[in-house]
Amino acid sequence: MPHVPTLSLNQGGAIPQLGYGVFKVDPAEAEKAVGLALEAGYRSIDTAAYYRNEEGVGAAIARSAVPREQIFVTTKLWNDDQGTDSALRAFESSLAKLGLETVDLYLIHWPKPAQDKYVESWRVLEKIAQEGRARAIGVSNFSIAHLTRLMDETAIVPAVNQIELHPGLPQDALLAFHQKHGIVTEAWSPLARGELDQPEILRLADKHGRTPAQIVLRWHMQRGVVAIPKSVTPSRIAENIDIFGFALDEDDMSAMRSLDTGRRIGPDPEKF
Repeated sequence: MPHVPTLSLNQGGAIPQLGYGVFKVDPAEAEKAVGLALEAGYRSIDTAAYYRNEEGVGAAIARSAVPREQIFVTTKLWNDDQGTDSALRAFESSLAKLGLETVDLYLIHWPKPAQDKYVESWRVLEKIAQEGRARAIGVSNFSIAHLTRLMDETAIVPAVNQIELHPGLPQDALLAFHQKHGIVTEAWSPLARGELDQPEILRLADKHGRTPAQIVLRWHMQRGVVAIPKSVTPSRIAENIDIFGFALDEDDMSAMRSLDTGRRIGPDPEKF
């Protein structure tokens, strides 16, 4: 069983640096896929209300031989549920669907600045954290401006900001801001949805006798980033966690920096 390192959270506890994401995993497949991930050694599962597969995630956790206290569970507040009363209802609904009394991390999924409810919603998350029903709280897709406002107007600094991050969009400025304020950076779409045929990635894969996906995930690990790759293929699930037996050297990391194009594959948080 692979040993996955953890990163400390500013609100206490720690998050596994490599987790299993279930974005776009069909609700009917989620229980089986999460079960396979837990068997392969993953101990962090990332879902969201918007994914509509919280029930399958919860069922897999309930059926697993892995004790609940060893599994780090993340879910998220969807945009339409932002606001004081609706955010609390949404959290209760997520707990019920997961079949859990607590989650390890609860995130605001998007800032949706035009709606201007993320500060109000964050105060609900603070209350949930103070009650112990979320062991840590954080955000997703927040920019430096969003984070700065949140920290200026509320009491708790987010533990995590989950953002689009991959070799084509390394997010250096946001990563540096996170490090300054003790916020863990978590990458969604860490493999850029399979865009792995870059010559430098293929060259490094050949050099290390690894797959392109393993090279990119190892790059995330060495940058101090949490990554949550998604796959429903058993061999890929196992392959993605088998990244702790090798390391990229300084030249390799430099080569990976050359892949920065600044191109997003997902929405711009300022406009979404």
